[in-house]
Amino acid sequence: MTAITLPINGMTCASCVSRVERALNAVPGASKVQVNLASDTAYLELDDTSQLSAVSAALDQAGYQLGTEAKQLSIEGMSCAGCVRRVETALLAVPGVLGADVNLASQQARVMYLAGMPTDELFSALKKAGYPGRWVTPATAEEQDVQAVKLKSERRHVIFAALLSAPLALGMFPALFGYHQLMLPPLLQLLLASIVQFYFGARFYRGAWHALRNRTGNMDLLVALGTSAGWALSSWHVFTSPAGVMPELYYEASAVIVSFVLLGKYLESRAKRQTLDAIRALTALRPDMARLRTAVGEQLVPLEQIDLGDQVLIQPGERIPVDGIIREGGSHVDESMLTGESLPVSRQPGDHVSAGAMNQDGMLVVETTAVGHDTMLARIVRLVESAQASKAPIQRLVDRVSAVFVPIVLLIAAMTWGVGSLWFGGEQALLNAIAVLVIACPCALGLATPTAIMVGTGVAARHGILIRDAQALELAHKVDTVVFDKTGTLTLGKPSLVTFAALGALAETPDEEQGSALMLAVALQRNAEHPLAQALLGYANERQVNASAATDFRVHSGLGASGLIDGQRIWLGNRRLMADLKINLESSARLTEQHENQGHTVSWLAVEGASEPVALMAFADTLKPEALRTINQLRELNIDSWLISGDSQAAAKAVGEQLGITHIEAQVLPEDKARHIQNLRDQGQVVAMIGDGINDAPALSAADVGMAMSTGTDVAMHSAGITLMRGDPQLVPAALDISRHTWRKIRQNLFWAFVYNSLGIPLAAMGLLSPMLAGALMALSSVSVVSNALLLKRWKPQHRIAEGA
Repeated sequence: MTAITLPINGMTCASCVSRVERALNAVPGASKVQVNLASDTAYLELDDTSQLSAVSAALDQAGYQLGTEAKQLSIEGMSCAGCVRRVETALLAVPGVLGADVNLASQQARVMYLAGMPTDELFSALKKAGYPGRWVTPATAEEQDVQAVKLKSERRHVIFAALLSAPLALGMFPALFGYHQLMLPPLLQLLLASIVQFYFGARFYRGAWHALRNRTGNMDLLVALGTSAGWALSSWHVFTSPAGVMPELYYEASAVIVSFVLLGKYLESRAKRQTLDAIRALTALRPDMARLRTAVGEQLVPLEQIDLGDQVLIQPGERIPVDGIIREGGSHVDESMLTGESLPVSRQPGDHVSAGAMNQDGMLVVETTAVGHDTMLARIVRLVESAQASKAPIQRLVDRVSAVFVPIVLLIAAMTWGVGSLWFGGEQALLNAIAVLVIACPCALGLATPTAIMVGTGVAARHGILIRDAQALELAHKVDTVVFDKTGTLTLGKPSLVTFAALGALAETPDEEQGSALMLAVALQRNAEHPLAQALLGYANERQVNASAATDFRVHSGLGASGLIDGQRIWLGNRRLMADLKINLESSARLTEQHENQGHTVSWLAVEGASEPVALMAFADTLKPEALRTINQLRELNIDSWLISGDSQAAAKAVGEQLGITHIEAQVLPEDKARHIQNLRDQGQVVAMIGDGINDAPALSAADVGMAMSTGTDVAMHSAGITLMRGDPQLVPAALDISRHTWRKIRQNLFWAFVYNSLGIPLAAMGLLSPMLAGALMALSSVSVVSNALLLKRWKPQHRIAEGA
C-alpha cells in the first residue's frame, strides 16, 4: 500500500470536494481518500503507483485535473531502442511519474510528473539503470562547447582505434594467399587488439553491463559478446599453439569491428546533432544583453535584469531581446525565424514585437511585456522540444519489437554456433555466430522514427508551422477532410465598407447628397470602437471626408448607435433598429437584397423625424489573398474542404462560392461545430479543423488534427495539435505536406532497418558475411537511417517553391 498526496486543479467550493472524493473512491484499489480544498490536494492510499493513470482518468471524467509538471531530461549512455525501453521503465517506476517519452535521437526524455514531487528519485532511478540524467536547460554556448568536445573525443577514439587496427588488417590480406611475412608477431597483435578491445571499446562493455544488470539486452551487449569471442579465441590460440607454428588469429576481425562501430557511432552522433539544428537556431536568436533606458541614460545590461514595463532600445541591425510594444520609432522587422514569413514587416508605435526578431532600419523603443521563459520565442522552443521528445504511435510498436530483438539475436547466434559446428567446424561456426551478433542492429530500428520526427518538426518550425506532438504529425498525413472556420481563417476578420449609398434628399445634387450623408455617418462614429465603425472611418479617410464628433453619443447594444449633430439626433444601425424607429426601408429594398444575397452586413443611417433612411452601408469581410490558392492546393492533394461557420447562410455561401467549397454549414454554434466534426469522423474521414477563435476550441479538440492560427486566441492554440505562426491559410496544405514527407521518411527508415536485419542475419548465419564486413554494414545501417531523415531539411512549402523562396 502506497500513501500519496496529489495536487488537484479546478476545485472551487465544497461541492467540488465531494465530487473529487467520489471520483477517487471509485478508483479500484484506492482507499482512505481525504480532499483538502484549502491546499487543493487529495490524500489517498493506492495498492500500486501504477494506478495513478486510473486516478488521472477518474478526475478528468469528473472535470478536474491532477496538478502536473513536464520537463526535459538529458540522458547519457543510450545506444539503441533497448536502452530507450529501460530508461522509460526506470522513470515510470518512480512514484509520481505519470508519463515518460524517451527519444534516442536527441538523447532526451520528456517526463510528466505530479507537481511538487521530489525529483531526486528520478535521477537515482536513472543512475541505477545505468543512464545518468540531468535537467535540460536552454542551450548556452558553454553547453554547446561540451557537445563539441564530446564529438571531438569520439572522433579521436575512431582515429586511434583505426590506426591500431590497420596493421592487423593489412597483415591479414597477404596471409589469405599464403604470405605470412607481413603479419605481426602474435604477442604484438594481442597487444594492439587488446588496446582497441578494452580501451577504445570500453563503452560497449559498460553498456552491456548495464543491460545485463537490468536483465535485458542492447546493441552494446551484441558488440561486446561478438568482439570478445573473436579476441578470446585468438588469445587462446596464441597461448596454446606449438612453438614455431603461426596460430590462427582473428584479432583483426575484433579490432576492425570495434573501429567500424566507433566510426558508425561518431557519424551517427554528428548527424544527430544536425537534427537539433532547429532548436539551436531558435535559441541562438535571443540576445544575452539589452539596452535599458534609465533615468540617467542608456545602459547595456544582462537580459536577466530586464523587468516587465522596462523600456529597451533596439538599434538597427540588432535582435529584439524581449516581447513588447513599440512606444517610439518605427522600422521593418525580420520575423522569418519566428513566423516563416520571408519578407520584413513594418512595425510602428503601438505594434507588438517578439524577442528574436531582427530590427532592420530604424531605432525602436520597446516597452517590455514578456522576458525570458515567457516570450513567444521561448514558447516556440518549448513546443518544438516537446514535439521532438514525444513518441509517435508507430514508435511504440517498434519499441515492443526492439524489446525482444536482442534475445532473439542471441538465440540465433547460439544456434548458428551449435548447428554450424556440425557443418563448418567449431571455429568457423563461432566466426559465423560473431557475424550474426555484430550485424544485428537495433540502433537502426530505434532511430528510424525519432530522427525523422525531429527533422520534420524542426523544418516545419522554420517555415512557421509549430507541431506540438508527434501524434499530430503522424495523424496529419492521413487527413482527407479539412474543415475551415470562416472569419479570421479564410477571411481577414476585419470588415470593410464596400458600399455607401445616399438615399434621401440631403442636398440638391447626388454628389453633395453623398458627401453630406457620409459626413453625418463619420461624425456619429468618430469615437466608436465597433469594427464596423472603424471600417466606415477607414472608408471616409480614403476619400478625405472628416467631421467633428457627435455629442451625446449612445451605443444601443445589438442594434447600432445614435448621437446629436447640430441638435438633431442621428441614428445608425441594423434592420431591427430601423423597425423600432418605424423607418420605412422600401426605398432601399432592391439594394439591400442584392447585398444580403452576397453575405454582406447592411446598416442604415436615419435622421430623427424622417420616415425613410438617408443612407445605406454594406460591409463585407474580405477574403485573404491566399485563400483560393489554399483550397486549390488541398484539391490537388485529394483533400475535401468544408466551411463551418457561425455566420449567416448568405455570408458563408458567398465565401464558399468564391473559393469553390461545396460543403457548407452556416449559423453553427460552437458546440455544434464539434458535433459536425465528430459526424465526419464517424463516417470514416480523418479530419483536420482550422480555426482561430475561442468558439473554435471545442471543434479543434474534437478533430483528429487541430490547426490554430497564431493570429487568433490562446485558447484556440492550446486546443490544437498544430499552430500556424502566421495567418496565411497556405500553411494548412504545407503542414499536411510536411507530415506526408515525414511519414514517408519514417516508412523508408523502418523498411531499411527491417530489411537490413532480415537479410543480414541469415547471410551471416550461413557464413556468407565475414565479421569485419558485418561490422561495417552494422555501422552503415544507423548512419543511413539518420542521413535519410536529414534529407527532410531540404523540404519547402509548395507556395515558397512557387515564389522561388
